[in-house]
Amino acid sequence: MNKQEFRSLWGHVREVIGIGMRLADQLPADQLDSRPIQNMRTPKELLVHVFGYVKTIPAGIVTGTMTELDENAALAGIKTKDDLLRYCRECYKTGDAAAANIGDAQLAGMVKTPWGGMSMPGSALAGVVLDEFVHHRGQLYCMVRALGAKEVPMMWDFEHNAPEYRAVATASA
Repeated sequence: MNKQEFRSLWGHVREVIGIGMRLADQLPADQLDSRPIQNMRTPKELLVHVFGYVKTIPAGIVTGTMTELDENAALAGIKTKDDLLRYCRECYKTGDAAAANIGDAQLAGMVKTPWGGMSMPGSALAGVVLDEFVHHRGQLYCMVRALGAKEVPMMWDFEHNAPEYRAVATASA
């Protein structure tokens, strides 16, 4: 993967995150710590987990070392739905800022991960962001529906995302 291919991938990540944000907005404020689906994370735990990767993976690609997110500390700081949505937006903004600094050298370089001493090429981790988010977005759809949503965004309805989560034109490398 080169810089131009990464920009295209990140553009799609942005759109998928927009759907995730729309789903998160549909969560009932009084159900963030509920377990609508047995043996799964709560909605708050799920969003902290997945948005944590949106933040830490691009930063790790840039620096060559991915840091472990302290999910428990993040969870402790989230008391309301507004706090949770703010956390998600801030993680995305941090990840997006780091993604803007990812070039060919970072994509080709190895990145130390917090996953048992494993290192991966930056290009592989770039794909992990999308895989991780799409996987957990499916869980979020189930949770939102289980908590009573009558309608949810269609998974490819990117045109109704907030402007910051819509595709942007990318220049050639």
